[in-house]
Amino acid sequence: MNLKLIRTLSVFMLTISVLHGQESLHQISFMDRTEFKVGYDGNLIWNNGISVGGEYLWKEKFNVKERRKGTKTITKQVLFNVNGVLSTNFSSQTDTGFSGWFGLIWRRTNPKGRQFSLGINPLGFYRSYLPETYEVKGDKVRKVFLAGRTFYSPSITIGFGKDRPGKKLSGRYINFNFAIKTPNNAGLTPYLSFSYGYRFKL
Repeated sequence: MNLKLIRTLSVFMLTISVLHGQESLHQISFMDRTEFKVGYDGNLIWNNGISVGGEYLWKEKFNVKERRKGTKTITKQVLFNVNGVLSTNFSSQTDTGFSGWFGLIWRRTNPKGRQFSLGINPLGFYRSYLPETYEVKGDKVRKVFLAGRTFYSPSITIGFGKDRPGKKLSGRYINFNFAIKTPNNAGLTPYLSFSYGYRFKL
């Protein structure tokens, strides 16, 4: 996947959000529109970590349909998303790094609370941290503080979850993430991972 496609998807997500209806969200407080989340993030093989973040409800629309068995309501939302992941390879003590993303999530919730979401995070970075590293300057050798590299790292996410309205643990989710790191040795390096966790309100 190239950067041009990622930019195109970003514009697409923003267009959806602009055209989306809104149900008097200005009357709801900031904290009531915000959910925090925490969970596992990695690939279970060489990369394991913890993920923390938040989602802020920007736009919301309810589609109400009458059925023989009663009223069916489908909720569609657009949310701002911010996420941070600290991960490492516990077996080799390498591949330690911190990822950060900011973007948009489009989410659909059916009457039973089952959710499907599509997220795009055009603003992302990955910061790698190297083991103990030293550098030579002139005739002196000194330890490098937090040695590593920073990469531009946008991502796309497909997610599934369950809504739990009215509860502190307001939902659970499993997301499948595709990200890239650039510039890298090969110019552009893809990375696949999944995350599992819970959303909650304060």
